[in-house]
Amino acid sequence: MAQVVWITGASSGLGLHTAQALARHGFTVAAGARSFGRGKTAAGCLCLPLDVTSPESIDAFVSQALKAYGPPDILVNCAGMLILGACESYSPEELRQVMETNFFSQAAMISRVLPFMREKGKGRIVNFSSINGLLGIPFEGAYTASKHAIEGYSECLSYEVKRFGIEIMLVEPGDHRSGSSAYRKHAAGMTSDSPYKAAFDAGTARIAQDEQNGSDPDALGEKIVQALKKKRLPRRLRVAKPDQHLAVILHDILPPALFDRIIGPYYS
Repeated sequence: MAQVVWITGASSGLGLHTAQALARHGFTVAAGARSFGRGKTAAGCLCLPLDVTSPESIDAFVSQALKAYGPPDILVNCAGMLILGACESYSPEELRQVMETNFFSQAAMISRVLPFMREKGKGRIVNFSSINGLLGIPFEGAYTASKHAIEGYSECLSYEVKRFGIEIMLVEPGDHRSGSSAYRKHAAGMTSDSPYKAAFDAGTARIAQDEQNGSDPDALGEKIVQALKKKRLPRRLRVAKPDQHLAVILHDILPPALFDRIIGPYYS
């Protein structure tokens, strides 16, 4: 019998590629995204409207997914957004928007599926983090903070739910050729007279270039599927190019001043 997957953020970017990979491999997929309420679809999936920042929308998604397929065997939390800006430039509302979408929504979805999984005595939860959950880069402060939060939360969660037969996996993608500029906004405070403007323009140009030359998002979807087919789910699945793997290693072993001298010029 096919395993039932609930997946958020499935209308674009890595969420879409992951949802379609799951469907191709025979999983029964209930896919949620805001744009699914406006006619957009994902091949092979039951596409349901879902705004992960709205408790009412989450309730509606859960009700419809349960009615269609029953409780989930797997939850995949993909919904996310990014606001580029200097840390000083973010408004409180922008910081909250990123945290609500990238972190609090994952916690909310997890709380909804855990009772079903405990009742079954098994389940799997896949939380999308990022390389930025392990190290920071200039002008992604809000996004990096949200990914650090989900890293720590997921580690704690894994200890707590293991006794119920529930496994947790963090996915830590590097740059991939996917996503939409609608989810890569600029902070309102990044105006032409910002003291960070020149550095911001250089840094975000490098970030855009890295994304354009990033890894194949379909390959990431396939790697998630292969991990889910294993008898035991790995705690972490890092999918990145060799230089980004190396950056994580150097971040952990080098003195901060030396690491900064390596990374800083790259974004300027």
